[in-house]
Amino acid sequence: MTSSAAESRPARRSTSGFTLIEVLAALVIVALGMLGVIQAVTQTARNGTYLREKTLAHWIAMNVITERRLMNAPPDVAETSDEVEFAGRRWRWTLRVTQTQVDSLRRMDVSVRPAEAAEGRSLATVTGFYGTAIGQAGGGTLAWAGSPGGDPGEGGGDGNTGADGSGDDNGSGGRQPPANPPEESGRPPAPDPEEE
Repeated sequence: MTSSAAESRPARRSTSGFTLIEVLAALVIVALGMLGVIQAVTQTARNGTYLREKTLAHWIAMNVITERRLMNAPPDVAETSDEVEFAGRRWRWTLRVTQTQVDSLRRMDVSVRPAEAAEGRSLATVTGFYGTAIGQAGGGTLAWAGSPGGDPGEGGGDGNTGADGSGDDNGSGGRQPPANPPEESGRPPAPDPEEE
């Protein structure tokens, strides 16, 4: 009877599914993937903040250089600094003016950092120049230094020296060249009444 009862019971079927170890392994893989995604998003947010601050610092430095260029007198050869509020934040800029080898030209280096940042940690450094005019505005070409009687084409023109010894290249004694040279107008130049 015992054997017949055992035979009458239905056979147990094996069920397919995930074991606990497989579920834990899947959760670890998903957690690692999510951790990588979170780190990438955080890094992107940090980069965006850094680029925004760097852009604002660059604008402040350009403003300082532009203000100095618009002044009537050249800036003093020295180092100055000040604080400014810009875009809802305090910034500290430092301007260093140095004299270049050209007497009429001064170099301006501006570094900008947040006011609470350490001294040597600047976000942007911009270089500009302040120069005084060496000729009149719209006043044609300037006579560059050349040796009187030098070779043609080396700044001394054809070697003629004007009445004032300036070595101008048309030999006219300091007079301006004709308004329409023969190459441009297609006509021969008019005779000079003083030469006749």
